[in-house]
Amino acid sequence: MATPHVRYQLHLHGPQIGGSNWQRGFLLLLALLLAGPALAQRKRSDAIDRTRKGHIKGITVENLSNYNQKFFRPGIYVAPNFSRFFIEQSAAYIQAARYGQGIAANAIISPGFAVGFIGDIRLGNPSTPFHLRFAPGLNFLTRRVEFTAQGAGGADTIRTQEVGTTQLELPLLLKYQSNRRRNTRFYMVGGIKPSIAVTQRQNTPAINQLTVARNDLMLEYGVGLDLFYPYFKFGPEVRFSHGLTNILQPRDNRYSNSLQSLRTNTVTLYLNIE
Repeated sequence: MATPHVRYQLHLHGPQIGGSNWQRGFLLLLALLLAGPALAQRKRSDAIDRTRKGHIKGITVENLSNYNQKFFRPGIYVAPNFSRFFIEQSAAYIQAARYGQGIAANAIISPGFAVGFIGDIRLGNPSTPFHLRFAPGLNFLTRRVEFTAQGAGGADTIRTQEVGTTQLELPLLLKYQSNRRRNTRFYMVGGIKPSIAVTQRQNTPAINQLTVARNDLMLEYGVGLDLFYPYFKFGPEVRFSHGLTNILQPRDNRYSNSLQSLRTNTVTLYLNIE
C-alpha cells in the first residue's frame, strides 16, 4: 500500500512542476516580478535559494549593499526601559532592626522612556567588525523606594518615596558586529554611560524626602540585531546598565538615615533606526 503523502494526494509529481525549461523560466520571471519594486530602486546583489534539483525556491534581495562603505552613520532611537535602585541599608538600620524597629527599604521597578540620536563611526576599513557608537539622549525616569517602618508591638507603616528625574545621557560604546548574512547581522555593545540630571521632579517635598545626586556613571552592555531594509537599517537592542557610583544625597530624615547607598540598575529596549 502506498504512503498517503501530500504530494501524491495533490498529484504534484516531478514532471508536472519544474519539469521543462519554459516552466523554470516562468518561475524565475515570477520571482523577479515579486522582487521588482526593490530591484528597480538600484542594482543590488541577490541570493537565490534552489532545491536539490535546481528549482528556484525564492530570491532574497540584499538591501543597502554598500552600507559598510560608510564611515559615519547617523540615526535616532526610542527606548522604553525599566529601572530601579540597588539599595544598601545603613548600620543605623541594622542596629535598630535588632530591637524590632527601624525602616526597611525595598526598591520598586518603575518604567521610563528615552529618546535620542545615534552617531556610529567605523574603526578601520569597511570589513572591520568594530565601530564606535555615541548615542546622546534624554531619559525620563521615576524611580521608587518603598519604606516599611517597623514599630515595636505596632502595625508596620509603609510609605513610598519617589525620585523623578530627566537625565541627559551620553553613552560611549564599542560595537562588535558579526558578518552580515543577507539582511541580518548580530552585534554586541559595551562601554560607559555618564548622565546628568537636567531636572529633578519633587512635587511634594514634605512627603518625598529622598534625594539623589545629579550626576551618575554607569557600566553598559547589551546585544542587538541589525535588520536591513531598502531605505534604512532597523536595530532592536537590549541593553543593561549598572551604576558605578553612590548617588544618595544624605539628608537628616529617617528615610535617608536608613540608607547607606543607592545605585542605579536599568534594562532598556532600544529601537534604533539608521
